Amino acid sequence: MATIAIIGGTGLARMEGLEIKSREMIKTPYGAPSCPIIYGELNKLPIAFLARHGSTHKIPPHRINYCANIWALQSIGVKKILAVAAVGGISKECTNGSIVVPDQIIDYTTGRKNTFFDGMPDEVRHVDFSYPYDDEIRQALISSAGKSGAGVVDHGTYGATQGPHLETIAEINRMERDGCTIVGMTGMPEAVLARELDMAYACCAVVVNAAAGKGAGVISMEEISQGIEAGMHTARGIIEGAVKVL
Repeated sequence: MATIAIIGGTGLARMEGLEIKSREMIKTPYGAPSCPIIYGELNKLPIAFLARHGSTHKIPPHRINYCANIWALQSIGVKKILAVAAVGGISKECTNGSIVVPDQIIDYTTGRKNTFFDGMPDEVRHVDFSYPYDDEIRQALISSAGKSGAGVVDHGTYGATQGPHLETIAEINRMERDGCTIVGMTGMPEAVLARELDMAYACCAVVVNAAAGKGAGVISMEEISQGIEAGMHTARGIIEGAVKVL
């Protein structure tokens, strides 16, 4: 049984080096997850893999069924989640190609179902979210990134926005004043849902572009695509090393 799961984001719909054993579409009380869960082995270690945006990357951030994804992973016995995400860099240290392992998050999303416990007929439960990311997984990611030679930022605040459009310069400036160092569209409610189901969760964020107003001119999709292609190759190696540690 796989107790560790990898959630792949943009650019990581498949995990190279993963020896696939089987696939399973899990039925959940919250509808269908993004795609079937893949069961396999990474360096002979059992893991589960789920592509956040679907196996063909057709689900935009605001339409991902986060509740179904997290519930499905918990239902098969997953205890630890390593989530990979493509993000924009806000702070000067979060440059293109760097790997950020955030320790905080701010939620700017709207209208997403963000809890398993929203009243009748469900149980009412409040979870502590002071430290949204599990430190054991964070340290495994940081250690693996350091050994790989990749540029790693071992802290940071992930600003989670609604999408699917990119942010305005004014929005990024506000987020920077709030303390955000990176920006992405999938960090919430994924992190808090994992916490509600007592699953350890951390994020390996790959900076694929400078956020609005932080680079030269407007952001091009070509720039993002190039950043994803280069960054996700690095992320795969980091995830593989972290799984060994965990």
